[in-house]
Amino acid sequence: MTTGAAWRDLIDLRSTTEERNPRSLELDTLDSPDLVATILGEDARVAAAVQARTAHIARLVEVCVAAIAAGGTVHYVGAGTSGRLGVLDAVELVPTYSATPDMVTAHLAGGDAAMMRAVEGAEDDERAGADLIDAACGERDVVIGLAASGRTPFVGGALRRARERGLATALVAANVHAALAPLADEAILLDVGPEVVTGSTRMKAATAQKLTLNALSTATMVRLGKTYSNLMIDVRPTNAKLVARTVRMLVQATGAAAARAADVLEAADGSVRVALVALLAGTDVERARAAADRFAPDPARTGDPAGIRSAAESLR
Repeated sequence: MTTGAAWRDLIDLRSTTEERNPRSLELDTLDSPDLVATILGEDARVAAAVQARTAHIARLVEVCVAAIAAGGTVHYVGAGTSGRLGVLDAVELVPTYSATPDMVTAHLAGGDAAMMRAVEGAEDDERAGADLIDAACGERDVVIGLAASGRTPFVGGALRRARERGLATALVAANVHAALAPLADEAILLDVGPEVVTGSTRMKAATAQKLTLNALSTATMVRLGKTYSNLMIDVRPTNAKLVARTVRMLVQATGAAAARAADVLEAADGSVRVALVALLAGTDVERARAAADRFAPDPARTGDPAGIRSAAESLR
């Protein structure tokens, strides 16, 4: 049990994630339909809370794009549900955009084991957060703290050390009074209000963090040239579903017959970029490959970060 001065510090903390929700005070008296309606009614408030931070998220996108383009890495650092959401976002970028851990990686308090089972005390280890930054971060990297409460010591240790080293920092929290906000160059404080079940931040707070990470990482990948229009051109076709998706994508982008798209994709050794340029320009794979190389992805190329449009136009 926490006692003395430490306890006084805790009760002085303001936290929107720990307040009681006046709309769910009778929660345990409700039948199932009303329970579900109450929960989903609160969830419906989340998207607006995230959208209200659009400008903050967009600024962080630019920071991440610049870091990755310069050879740096974006690091998600979190504990519990927040940390697991960071892991989920980072690992899903691999098959979707062929992103590598050198581009975006996640660190969970307590290590890999904490993904499946809570590691007691890990989130309170501020020193471990600082040590993580020293061990994992280079001078061009970005450190993004994920903490629903906005005060997790592990995250605080990481942000503080990142600041000391001059790294770019950000915080994603669901507490508008987040104590760690001063350690972040960009603090994205999501005002989702109190949870249906008081303090259960796996609910609205987690949903808000997931939406934020979705927007952040997706926008970053698009700006890095990982899409053509709204199509994923760096997807890794590692199974039958994804192979079919790449062929379908070529058909959608160019209007080519499926059999033709599949043949060009095979001739391009599975490179969607090369196949796409060949089909758009109506040329052979070798010329398309050379053009794709000349117009490599570049976030500074306004309107065509992937280079696909420029490559195809150069061949017409």
